[in-house]
Amino acid sequence: MATAQPPTTPNDLARVTKTLDLLAPRWSVWVLMTLSSQPLRYAEIKPRLPWLADGQLHPRLRHLTGAGVVERTEYAPRHVTYGLTGRGAELLPVLAQIASWGDTHLEKQFVTSKATGALEPERIPPAQNIDDTLALIAPRHATPILMTLQARGRASAKSLAAEAMPGYGLTAVYKPLDRLVADGLITATGSGDFQLSASGRALAPVFQSITAWAVLPPAGADPLRHRGTAPSRTRSGPWATTPTRLPAPAVPSAPSASRALAATPPGGPAWKLGDLFSHQIPARPITPAGGPRR
Repeated sequence: MATAQPPTTPNDLARVTKTLDLLAPRWSVWVLMTLSSQPLRYAEIKPRLPWLADGQLHPRLRHLTGAGVVERTEYAPRHVTYGLTGRGAELLPVLAQIASWGDTHLEKQFVTSKATGALEPERIPPAQNIDDTLALIAPRHATPILMTLQARGRASAKSLAAEAMPGYGLTAVYKPLDRLVADGLITATGSGDFQLSASGRALAPVFQSITAWAVLPPAGADPLRHRGTAPSRTRSGPWATTPTRLPAPAVPSAPSASRALAATPPGGPAWKLGDLFSHQIPARPITPAGGPRR
């Protein structure tokens, strides 16, 4: 029987689910990682995410700015940059943790190496690993079930319905359970209970890092906001935010994505463009299929 983790509190669960709501909209992570090294103008962001139309990029910038992890700085009417706030910079180690889990636990296809001719696992962009991981854990009820099993070790469908989905009937729990089983994150025991699979148990550091990032501030404040000193530049319009931007984290010495994820520098990792995509920018991103099968 799996060893139970410390009990999950309602606050822990609220912090995790709120953070997932921030990250889950598609392309949000790609935008955050594109801005991880330095502030950029819109015209500089666009070429780095060439498959996004204006109608897709603007909403992501508004979403992230409204959440307080990206700030819009207006130097002049036609000189506006977007960069990470201090809160956004603190989120980078969380993204690295999620990307590491995806790289380790999501299935990869084998491709022929151009250098050696041998078959080797395909290289998946860290942002794609994060998006594919979020596709598994961000759907409604998925994280409450996973965190409940993390705390309890194993539980019946009835117990999960009562603890992870209060207010719902017993039958409502079976659809998310079936999905999590199909995704390989939980398994059914012979006694009718459910427990985390090996890949599901490996999500514990992901949930812990999200919880640590999203520590709730004083009552009444937005739990995703981190208020700092007054900004030194002018911010105007509906996208103006209060958090200040900390200095961009140092760029890892090696361009390798694996090294960037393995050794997180103080203040969080800073992805180079090559780290973000792990290879030449694709004509379009990989379409996530969901589940460990990716």
